[in-house]
Amino acid sequence: MNPHIQIYKAAEGPVTHLQTDHQAEECEVRMEEKGKESGVVAMAACYQGFDPAAYLQYNYTPPRADFERTDSIVPWKLACLHRAFTEGDVSGELLVDIGSGPTLYQVLSGCEVFNKVLLTDFLEVNRQELRRWLQGEGGCNLDWTPYLQHVCKLEGRRPSAWTEKAAKLRQVIMDVLPVDVHRPQPMAPDALPSAGADCLVSCFCLESVSPDLAAFTKALGHIGRLLRPSGHLLLIGALGESYYFGGPGVKIPVVPLNEEQVCASLKESGFTLIRLEVYTLPQDMRVGVDDVTGVFFVKARKD
Repeated sequence: MNPHIQIYKAAEGPVTHLQTDHQAEECEVRMEEKGKESGVVAMAACYQGFDPAAYLQYNYTPPRADFERTDSIVPWKLACLHRAFTEGDVSGELLVDIGSGPTLYQVLSGCEVFNKVLLTDFLEVNRQELRRWLQGEGGCNLDWTPYLQHVCKLEGRRPSAWTEKAAKLRQVIMDVLPVDVHRPQPMAPDALPSAGADCLVSCFCLESVSPDLAAFTKALGHIGRLLRPSGHLLLIGALGESYYFGGPGVKIPVVPLNEEQVCASLKESGFTLIRLEVYTLPQDMRVGVDDVTGVFFVKARKD
């Protein structure tokens, strides 16, 4: 077993881009001004300078996205998602990605299982980035071809089948919609069928937009309302992270989570844990754009 990876079954339980001092402190000062504005509003303000191109460069190029390495973080995430979507219990008509950001990797396996996929994000700049790829306009800030090729290999297909997968992805993604996980109803009332989605996937969203653990847990409950009973949640997030850079000079606070807190929040929010996997970042993956120490993958079912 790779020494950077741990797997917990449900029965076992859980176990450089610098900036000026003024810029680095700006979001933290906003977060401390609880008397003037809520923590949630302060978090939204922190994202106004988010730069999709920089974020993609920081996190979705080597060494974090090195498809020749078995211990690289992006291949690990893709393997977790592939396994979860192909075990046979995750099924239905509609998959919703909560807080897509400017990335597509999280639905590359799911698009083979679900006939309809919705992408969502709070920021219009991220929704624009996704629409550029979907519409084939060019000018995207990342070439997703190596990701498509890698997932084709996971599926037992030849890497050259990536063009077919890209076409399938564009076919099944129905829309790119706004979302606000801090609202009791995170999406517009008519955005989903009345029964809810069959599956939710969410990667590095909730802990990155919440001012504290309580807000993280509440947001988890909010997105759970979008899911039908017995529907599945696939959740990827950071462990031990207190900040990340959303662009040059854009330091964004993060709720530093551990495995036990993630499991407790899931239970409180009405989910049954099926599997928790943990990846510990090798030293050379700690590239100065955040202080993350690990990543968790959760497969859970709504009670």
